[in-house]
Amino acid sequence: MPGLRRLATPYIGRMSGEWEPETRNWVAWARTPGIDAYWYYRDAFFDKILAAAGVRTLEVGCGEGRVARDLVARGHLVTAIDTATGLVRHARESDPHSSYIVASGGQLPFRSGSFYQVVAYNALQVVPDMAATVRESARVLRTGGHFCFSVSHPLTDLGEWTTGHDPRLFVRPGYFESVRVHDTVSQDGLQMTFRGWTHSLQDYATALNDAGLLIEVIDEPRPDRHSRWQRWTQVPLFMNVRALKPS
Repeated sequence: MPGLRRLATPYIGRMSGEWEPETRNWVAWARTPGIDAYWYYRDAFFDKILAAAGVRTLEVGCGEGRVARDLVARGHLVTAIDTATGLVRHARESDPHSSYIVASGGQLPFRSGSFYQVVAYNALQVVPDMAATVRESARVLRTGGHFCFSVSHPLTDLGEWTTGHDPRLFVRPGYFESVRVHDTVSQDGLQMTFRGWTHSLQDYATALNDAGLLIEVIDEPRPDRHSRWQRWTQVPLFMNVRALKPS
């Protein structure tokens, strides 16, 4: 969630289903190709981070289902959860062959060792308890399974671009404090309010370690210098991670 306004409100606990009021806006936003960075960056995640297809994969924070549908297209057997009832309904309608469930990432309704892979694409900075979601993701993984996630890069999400003709300076206010993100963005006639929290790199690494997961890959994808996302060649927009549940 780069460039979003940081409010002076610390992390304050669970707020289940808070994206529910944005159901209509997010469906329009997420299903309009090219309107946000997903359409440009998704292949870096699918090609470099995901483990083999053809296995039971859980997606945490599925929203209206675009990542789940892309996983299905790549051969994954998908179960997906989200706290927003309206978004889950839209996901089911667009993909009747997968299983979509209203549930919290911090309290997954599955037995331990149920999945070979857990995916969280731009979800860990949205859930109210990131560490609990990582622990639960590790719990439902089989031994040898992988937790694969993409987040707004900790450096980027806690910084701002300067204004001007040639913005270059990137500042990082309050990097170590987890604070509330709440911002409304308008583009191409669509409007979306993004909500979530900021986390440091150490926050993510600690959550993975405490959950017993071992980092295998960290990728900071860089766009082409001639693309629409060219300014993100200076600092990373996303961080993609694959972690292993060892024996």
